[in-house]
Amino acid sequence: MPMSNMHHSASDFHPQEIIQMYARRWQIEGYFKVAKQYLQFDKAQIQSYDGLCGHMALVLIGYDILALAQRENQDDRPLPEIAFTNALDRLLKALTGIAKKLDMSESILNTILGQLPLN
Repeated sequence: MPMSNMHHSASDFHPQEIIQMYARRWQIEGYFKVAKQYLQFDKAQIQSYDGLCGHMALVLIGYDILALAQRENQDDRPLPEIAFTNALDRLLKALTGIAKKLDMSESILNTILGQLPLN
């Protein structure tokens, strides 16, 4: 949801939009519950920003592994196939969109994209 919509009251949205917002919020709440209870997200005593980012990244990876295992154990449907090139294209579009929203210069974006692996 764009930040410009954050000041609206619930009555400004259609019921389906409200349900979708709560569903997204519930997913975030579920993540933090698992992260705190099982992955010790709230137990770390990290003093630096880089350390906190690293810890958060590890917790996110752990959560993804648990979510994938749960999905594979509870659902017989195959996971959707996505080609590497399609995933990379989505990533590049997302990064470009974020860079434009942040008024990031093209040279900075190219530097970031240049750090991505070529294969």
